[in-house]
Amino acid sequence: MSINSALWAGASGLLANSSALAAVSDNIANVNTVGYKRAQAVFSPLYESTGVTSRYASGGVSTSNRFQISTGGLLTPGTSPTDLAIAGNGFFVVRPVASGATATDAVLFTRSGAFSADSEGNLRNDAGLFLYGWPVAADGSVTTNPSDLSGLEAINLSAIGGAAEATTSVGLNANLQASQAVSADEATYAAGVSGTNMASGAVTPDFQRNIQIYDSQGGARTITLSMLKSSTANEWHTELHISPPSDILTGASLVDGQIATGTIAFDANGEIDLGNTTLPLTLDFLSSTNAGPLGANEFQWATATGVAGQSITLNIGSPTQPGGMTQYDSPSTLTSTQVNGSAFGTFTGVDVDDEGFVYAKFSNGIIRKTYQIPIATFVNANGLNVEGGGAYSVTPDSGNYTFNVPGTASAGTIASSTLENSNVDLATEFTSLITTQRAYSASSKIITTADEMLDEAIRMKR
Repeated sequence: MSINSALWAGASGLLANSSALAAVSDNIANVNTVGYKRAQAVFSPLYESTGVTSRYASGGVSTSNRFQISTGGLLTPGTSPTDLAIAGNGFFVVRPVASGATATDAVLFTRSGAFSADSEGNLRNDAGLFLYGWPVAADGSVTTNPSDLSGLEAINLSAIGGAAEATTSVGLNANLQASQAVSADEATYAAGVSGTNMASGAVTPDFQRNIQIYDSQGGARTITLSMLKSSTANEWHTELHISPPSDILTGASLVDGQIATGTIAFDANGEIDLGNTTLPLTLDFLSSTNAGPLGANEFQWATATGVAGQSITLNIGSPTQPGGMTQYDSPSTLTSTQVNGSAFGTFTGVDVDDEGFVYAKFSNGIIRKTYQIPIATFVNANGLNVEGGGAYSVTPDSGNYTFNVPGTASAGTIASSTLENSNVDLATEFTSLITTQRAYSASSKIITTADEMLDEAIRMKR
């Protein structure tokens, strides 16, 4: 009977609009939830198949839920470097466990990027989901794979200990006085003989300065630069030696802690003359564990130091570039040194760049890449299944995930100290609230009207 179908249509209208009210309510309640995606109740008519001459029977209405997952929210400033947002397409990769994950543990995706370190140093968001990323190797390389989940690991800040950096480059800016008188000791000077060199103290240098470098463990070591004016015009005898000499072991031709000997030459204009300079400009320290015999002009850190080998490039300038070493008729002076490397420093915090690299910062000024955060993309993000805590899981409708380097392919970039607001528009929700309430009331009128008609039909018998 058509009146009965009208009753069912009215009831389905009440149910459908109740579901719509629930969606609107969630949207309004989550207007300030980070990364929340708007829910929408989509109405579909349930038509009955009828012939041309048949009486009409109403089918009512049904609803299905749809989420605007692919629509981004407004990006606003956060309060921490680990407050992260994605500017563009994609999702963070998160899991409910930080270690020992198995195939049975969920792989989830989220835009809720308010991450902070827990008691064990793992980054997780407000829903307790742990952020996963690619680890950076010691040489700074990253092994990326668009589909290999095993290459990801939970980002852990407590695993980032202190750091030290060995010196690899020393730059010198100095002037040597051109009118410096030649010392009487220069006539008998011999760099490889203790009684007639500067490293032993037997010969007083015309110019001497200490340069601090750092070994592989961040220990401070001292290289002494000693120079003696030569009787040959525009040349200076030069020795580089370690102080104290006990820090170094040397091969033939090197004595008293020397690591390099030779001459530094200048042209008639007082500029460095690298073509006639014989001082080695690369210092190759062998490891303290080296057990082989040392050849001529070879040297290694002493066994007691326990440090690794390192190579240091000595930059004393060139005629075509400003700075470096010069010989003008002004007092000899070391203007400045440029030495890289650093002593041991403790972990002080992190920074994240738009390519997803997580940089560990240390108290000694070192900044080191530790992880790279991938961005997962889908062919149909709106087809993802909604999970708790603002996370989503893969469905056949969404297609499988692809892990991308931020800013490549279709993936967006990562914004640090930024959070993504919900994509809810309050004006739209309040309008929907009004229309939903009116539709609910109208459906109730269908029921009361159909009830009155049925009552009238029943009373016809009396």
